[in-house]
Amino acid sequence: MAIEAVIFDIGNVLIEWQPEKYYDRVYGEDRRRALFEAVDLHGMNEQVDLGHPFQDTIYATADANPDWATEIRDWHDKWIELATPPIWHSVRLMRTLRLHMTPVFALTNFGVENYAYAQTQYDFLNEFDREYVSGRMKMTKPNPSIFEAVEADCGFAPDQLLFTDDRADNIAAAAARGWHTHLFDGPQGWADRLVAENILTPKEAA
Repeated sequence: MAIEAVIFDIGNVLIEWQPEKYYDRVYGEDRRRALFEAVDLHGMNEQVDLGHPFQDTIYATADANPDWATEIRDWHDKWIELATPPIWHSVRLMRTLRLHMTPVFALTNFGVENYAYAQTQYDFLNEFDREYVSGRMKMTKPNPSIFEAVEADCGFAPDQLLFTDDRADNIAAAAARGWHTHLFDGPQGWADRLVAENILTPKEAA
């Protein structure tokens, strides 16, 4: 069947998500390495993505690790500096798809409060036809149930969906359900895929 809707991950597809860069810049690479070895910050973030309270989860981790409390609280207090910059070519592709009247969805591992905050900082996050945010859904990719929930809600069959994500495990989970998939390794490759699928012209994808 023809592709009828396009689904974007957000982190490292529409917005760069590399927290280590913030910590390297602010605290230096050596201290960042020590911090990430001492504290499972990505595991902490996974709890936020599952719908746990944004500030409470991070501050509780800081309280449990007093030697690193200031750095850990930055994950909340300086969060927008961790989630930057936008990947503008991807944003243009998203907007061009919508101009074509192609339904465009988000499927993202993201907390409830920090997603709402990100929407105040990045206007393009308010432009999806449908938003599937893990914190609201209380489940994260690559859990097969989150893909099943998208299918049930959006009204399209799996083989009518084209999904891009930067993580191979998420792509594999979507492909296992019959979705068309693209492992995102940069916006040009994604643009080329949209052209190859005859969704956009080369000029529109530039």
